[in-house]
Amino acid sequence: MGKQKVLIVDDELDMRIFISTVFETSGYEVLSARDGKEGMRKAQETGPDLIILDLMMPGEGGVQMYRQLKGEEDLKAIPIIMLSGVGKKTFYHYLKMMNIKPDEAIPEPEAYIEKPPQAEDLLKVAGSVMGKNTEEEE
Repeated sequence: MGKQKVLIVDDELDMRIFISTVFETSGYEVLSARDGKEGMRKAQETGPDLIILDLMMPGEGGVQMYRQLKGEEDLKAIPIIMLSGVGKKTFYHYLKMMNIKPDEAIPEPEAYIEKPPQAEDLLKVAGSVMGKNTEEEE
């Protein structure tokens, strides 16, 4: 089996480099994108095993990309770790506000990490959410 692919979508170059380095040195194949539009294209082309998605980006932001991912049959099962300077409670409240129509409800991401992330936390959470895809561990 090949390396697991992680797609990092963040408009901040420093954050992309930091997260890429954390995952590459831990044996993952890393792809990165600087906005939601590029991130969607790469997700569709490569079908990554995990997406780390910045919430606040100019243009096609993280929330738009998240909605698109969860709406596409081929991509909706990919675990997503939301990464943001926005507090977790604020994001979940925003997500609830967007779920006006129950039939179009947006599921919560598999994980949410506030910036700045710690390398160990990223790897631990990534392993946990990707493990859910391959084997049920409790």
